[in-house]
Amino acid sequence: MPELSAVTGGHAKAEVLDGVSLRAAAGEVAALIGRNGVGQTTLMRGVMGLLPRMAGAISLAGQALADLPTHRRARAGLGYVPEGRQIFPELTVMDNLAVGQRQPSRHWPEARLFALLPNLRERRANAGRALSGGEQQMLAIARALVMDPRVLLLDEPSQGLAPMVVQELARVLRQLAGDGVAVLLVEHNLRLTEAVADRILIMARGQVVHDETAQAFRAAEEGLRHRWLSV
Repeated sequence: MPELSAVTGGHAKAEVLDGVSLRAAAGEVAALIGRNGVGQTTLMRGVMGLLPRMAGAISLAGQALADLPTHRRARAGLGYVPEGRQIFPELTVMDNLAVGQRQPSRHWPEARLFALLPNLRERRANAGRALSGGEQQMLAIARALVMDPRVLLLDEPSQGLAPMVVQELARVLRQLAGDGVAVLLVEHNLRLTEAVADRILIMARGQVVHDETAQAFRAAEEGLRHRWLSV
C-alpha cells in the first residue's frame, strides 16, 4: 500500500518537508496530526504530484509514483479529497461525479455509493452550491471514490462541520477502511481522529516525529499534546 521514504520538498521558495517517511496498510486509517503549518497539507499535495519540487520515494503497492504526473497517480489508485472540498458549485451532484470518472466505477457503482452516502441520493439533481457543508464534503469523498482508489487522502474533512455530521463522517471513514481502502487522514479534530484512526502519526518541523497505534497514543496523549501539539 502507500509508502513514502525520505520525502522532501515544498513550494517554489520554501522547503517544507524534510525527510518524511510513512506507510499505511490496506484497510487502515492512518491519521496525520500536528500544529498548523508543519507540512501536512504540503505532504498531501506532494503525494498527489501537485507541487513543483519534491524528492524521495513515493510508491503504491510496489509501483513507483514519484516521477508520475498527477493524473497517472490517480489512475494508479490514489484518491484525493482536498481541504475546502473544491466541488463544482454550478454542477449537479451527478455531474460532479461524472467529472471524476474516467470510466464507470467498478468498486463504487451508483447503488453502492449512495448506500454509503444516502444523503447524496436525495440530492442527486441539486447543484453543488445548494448542498450543505456536510453534503458538499460527502460529495467530495464520493467524487474521489468513483475513481476506484486503493488509497484515500483526506485533508481536514471535518473542517466547518456540525458535530452530528462529523459523526457521520466517522462512520463513512470506518466503513471505507472495512472495505479495504487505505485512508491517510490529515485532521485537527482529535476527537474524530481518535474515533477513526488505527494509527496516529505526529508531524513537526516537516517530519514524522511520532508514529504509534491509536490506543498507545491515547495512553500517552497528555504528554504528546504538550510536546508536539500545544501552541
